[in-house]
Amino acid sequence: MNISVVIPLLNEQESLTELNDWIAKVMQSNHFSYEVIFIDDGSTDDSWQIISKLSNQNNQVKGIRFLKNYGKSQALHAGFKKAQGNVVITMDADLQDNPDEIPELYSMIVNDGYDLVSGWKKKRYDSVIAKNLPSKLFNWAARKTSGVKLNDFNCGLKAYKLDVVKNIDVNGEMHRYIPVLSKNAGFTKIGEKIVQHQARKYGETKFGMNRFIHGFLDLITIWFLSRFGKRPMHLFGALGVIMFAIGFGFAFYLGVDKLFLNPSGRLITQRPQFYIALSTMIIGTQFFVAGFLGEIILRTKQNKKRYLVKDRLNF
Repeated sequence: MNISVVIPLLNEQESLTELNDWIAKVMQSNHFSYEVIFIDDGSTDDSWQIISKLSNQNNQVKGIRFLKNYGKSQALHAGFKKAQGNVVITMDADLQDNPDEIPELYSMIVNDGYDLVSGWKKKRYDSVIAKNLPSKLFNWAARKTSGVKLNDFNCGLKAYKLDVVKNIDVNGEMHRYIPVLSKNAGFTKIGEKIVQHQARKYGETKFGMNRFIHGFLDLITIWFLSRFGKRPMHLFGALGVIMFAIGFGFAFYLGVDKLFLNPSGRLITQRPQFYIALSTMIIGTQFFVAGFLGEIILRTKQNKKRYLVKDRLNF
């Protein structure tokens, strides 16, 4: 099979039939063998009924339905597990991603040898204040933190080698950082393609300020995981040594001062340096304990299900 198209969605009943027909037209005109995997992330409208109808009409259309809303990352994870195409394309279900971009994305993976190609919506039709400016700030911070030189981390339209999606773990809200996860996994040939951005035709955007804030918090998380995820003691141990050294330095100074320089002066416990020494040594010890606990958790963690699937179609 040439292509798997993975489409996570939440309450997109108006656009699904049009999107599916558009994808089918592109695939047939380019003679691609393909599958379309819709992942219904707990929709409360008629999205699942429409997916069921489409799958009955065409066995290349497949569906996964979550028991409730678990988030886009979990939906992508479920789709990646089931994908069988040599190239995996992800796109949003709101018709803002253009299926006509698929052939060139496919060619960049197959012919140009990229592991991952990310779309770049250079010209956008979103609100400048509500989405464009926050996205630019977010993308700048992501580039500086991760070292992955992409202009649009948030673009849902991406293409992957099958090996990439089978060897990365997309969890939490890390779908924004799949290129970073891929780089950390060893898939370093990452490209970018300017893609056409469509104005939203149906429904309302799911974007809000809470997603913008969560994006930056996730950026800090992935920065930490990429550098210290497999060796937390390297970070917490170093911080513990620094804090303990500061505390020990103050304690040593107080001891020398009291014994040799000013034996008749104030009691050690009456001096502010004593409390600085005590606090920093306690904090240093806590950092060490945090590092040890992190190492223990890494070695004893068990895989847990992150979502529950209610229904499947054509699997």
